[in-house]
Amino acid sequence: MLLAFDPANPRLPLGDWIAEATEWLTSTFEAVFDGIKAGLAQVYDLLSGALAAPPFWLVIIVFTALAWWLRSWRFALFTALGFYLIRALDQWLTAMDTLALVIMAATVSVVLAVPLGIWAARSETVSHVVRPVLDFMQTMPAMVYLIPSLAAFGIGAVPGMVATVVFAMPPGVRLTELAIRQVDPEVVEAGRAFGSPPGRILRQIQLPLALPTIMAGVNQVIMLALSMVVLASMVGAGGLGSEVLSALGRVDVARGVEAGLAVVILAIYLDRLLSSLGDRAPVTRAARLRD
Repeated sequence: MLLAFDPANPRLPLGDWIAEATEWLTSTFEAVFDGIKAGLAQVYDLLSGALAAPPFWLVIIVFTALAWWLRSWRFALFTALGFYLIRALDQWLTAMDTLALVIMAATVSVVLAVPLGIWAARSETVSHVVRPVLDFMQTMPAMVYLIPSLAAFGIGAVPGMVATVVFAMPPGVRLTELAIRQVDPEVVEAGRAFGSPPGRILRQIQLPLALPTIMAGVNQVIMLALSMVVLASMVGAGGLGSEVLSALGRVDVARGVEAGLAVVILAIYLDRLLSSLGDRAPVTRAARLRD
């Protein structure tokens, strides 16, 4: 194929090569993809069922108590009114599906992103390899991720979840690497001088000091995951995204606004909740007392 390449009239069939590679990958490792799909689908069904099965008022009370404990009574009041509004808009079950999808995708993203970010911070070679890959992941249009996910996992929540993980992971890796690199070298050197092994320095010095920035990365992961799960409805992920997609197809302004408002409430709730966890880090509280 390369011998037929005409420099005067260039046509590089890169897309065909990637399509052939994707087809080979999905057919060769079909059993692996089926196993991943079955496992993720089972966990998603359990989580979605746990959020949707109780009475809505009980879930609102739990979310409100969590908001009060982690932040303030004002945030708790917003949480109670916001989730009650979601129920009043008749978007409760779809919102719980979306929340389950976001929690699962964000959890997988963080589990992959934080260790990779730590590895990149401790190795220049890994950092130089990872950075262009992250650039590629962040600049590729989000909907493109749905195509290979659809080929590998078929229709349903799992391909949307996998595409969401790929789309949401880069900020978690970048901010974790940045956080570890920003830890004062003199503090790390003091740990080495006292004979602490690298693992102990990481657990007891670098990670606690880097925690606020790492939490900012986790926050970004969750926000990107929430934005992607709406697009994921195009491959059958369901949730609020399917409501938005349906409203778009029917030009149903009322339905679209109601589903969009529920997405906004979920985004604000998750953002403030994660920010509160970062504010409760010992380093942040010490800096606040010092100022």
